[in-house]
Amino acid sequence: MAEVTDNLEKLDVKDKAAKKAKAPAKPRKEKVQHPAGGKGDKKKETKLGLKASKADDFGAWYSEAVIESEMISYYDVSGCYILRPNSFSIWEKITDFFDKGIKELGVQNAYFPLFVTEDALNTEKDHVEGFAAEVAWVTKSGQSELDRPIAIRPTSETVMYPYYAQWIRSHRDLPLRLNQWTNVVRWEFKHPTPFIRTREFLWQEGHTAFATLPEAEEEVLQILDLYAKVYTDLLAVPVCKGKKSAKEKFAGSLYSTSVEAFVSATGRGVQGATSHCLGQNFSKMFKIEFEADDGSKQFAWQNSWGLSTRTIGVMIMVHGDDKGIVMPPRVAPLQVIVIPIPAANLTDAQRAELSSTTADLVAQLKKAGVRVQCDDRDNYRPGWKYNHWEVKGVPIRLELGSKDMEKKSAMVARRDTGAKEAIMLTDVAARVPALLEEIQADMLARSSAQFEECKEVATTWEDFMAALERKHMVLAPWADEEEVEDDVRKRSATADAMGAKTLCIPLEQPELPPDTKCFASGKDAKNWALWGRSY
Repeated sequence: MAEVTDNLEKLDVKDKAAKKAKAPAKPRKEKVQHPAGGKGDKKKETKLGLKASKADDFGAWYSEAVIESEMISYYDVSGCYILRPNSFSIWEKITDFFDKGIKELGVQNAYFPLFVTEDALNTEKDHVEGFAAEVAWVTKSGQSELDRPIAIRPTSETVMYPYYAQWIRSHRDLPLRLNQWTNVVRWEFKHPTPFIRTREFLWQEGHTAFATLPEAEEEVLQILDLYAKVYTDLLAVPVCKGKKSAKEKFAGSLYSTSVEAFVSATGRGVQGATSHCLGQNFSKMFKIEFEADDGSKQFAWQNSWGLSTRTIGVMIMVHGDDKGIVMPPRVAPLQVIVIPIPAANLTDAQRAELSSTTADLVAQLKKAGVRVQCDDRDNYRPGWKYNHWEVKGVPIRLELGSKDMEKKSAMVARRDTGAKEAIMLTDVAARVPALLEEIQADMLARSSAQFEECKEVATTWEDFMAALERKHMVLAPWADEEEVEDDVRKRSATADAMGAKTLCIPLEQPELPPDTKCFASGKDAKNWALWGRSY
């Protein structure tokens, strides 16, 4: 499709761009300058920014950005990617934040095996149908066929719940609140996209059981709030908290909630994380029963919830620019890069002083809790270094040259805006941490303003379609019926773009006057839903 929003299909490892990316990424560097008395200087080669434009060719831009920033490397198996330290470090910060939050709620971590038997997988029919096309199967051991194939978990309800049934006997065994940090495999889709849609991905999945529905429902929203904070507080990405429609809810759940992000460059929504109230559907299937206070046998009320490495892809899509990645300071693996700039005519004593001052600044910043590194390589020019670290999205570049030394100051450049300011050397340890927080807040403010600009209200079909053509989300009153949602998806599809669906039913609902009609069916509206094209 010609539509920019569909360009991510170019990211399949079978296409030309991905094939090139599968080779080890070549360093974006100049030819090495020969020392005096050698063969002489050769012409420098410097790549500035990325070749692709985010606005003109989003798919090519994204593919180039995740490779050149050293976030991923392509792998031999289509849809599987190597998470390099630059991206895995972000995931570690997310896991630290979220793990602390769930432990404060009383959740414990555990680990369950990767494999699940066919019988267990087939226990809950509706659940299995929702994942059937994505399940990968192990059918051989060496050269021998297995008597019965074993599935690789697409999610762990059917792995964990048979054992919940063994462990839960009395109301005293409740609540049972477990989480695991693990990987899952889903094999259905044709066009993998790094971080956003991959055949293997990292995530956490929480699975909990309670004696009552109110307890379960309270946790659903507590977890949803934590997910929202991962996006807003860490990644500087705004999200809408809401309930999924009946059509979009998790298979087998009573209802599902989610946080929804939006990528303005493509006009598509992204489901950021989900928190499901499973009701008693799974406990009845797996016979998770407990003896209540009155001696009666009752089924447990359950939840499941998950957040994955998709978070990283959303961050890249929302904040990245034509120079590369833009890292929010709180998750940036490296927050400050210090670049000394020695003049060619410096004496040995002056070079030693510059080196000593640089080392002292790095030490001060580390003591202040800043993740900092010095790039003092002498075979690369400053311009190349600037570009190198801009591609990787380091929030702050601190430059220290001969003139700065004379003024006893350093020049600081922001990655997000490019703005520069001079800071006295005595103030660096105090100013830089404060500036990092300013950058974090400014990034969230800008992305939040953009999120709101891309959200329109429509009460008629004509206004709805006009908003979609502007690549916006649409908040519209609707009848909350699956048939209506199916109809909207079909009618809103065009030759260049997929149809729209409900992203969520926002928890914060605008007032709905009594006689409001559904924008698509003309029936009485039951609520406001957020619609859009999505990944």
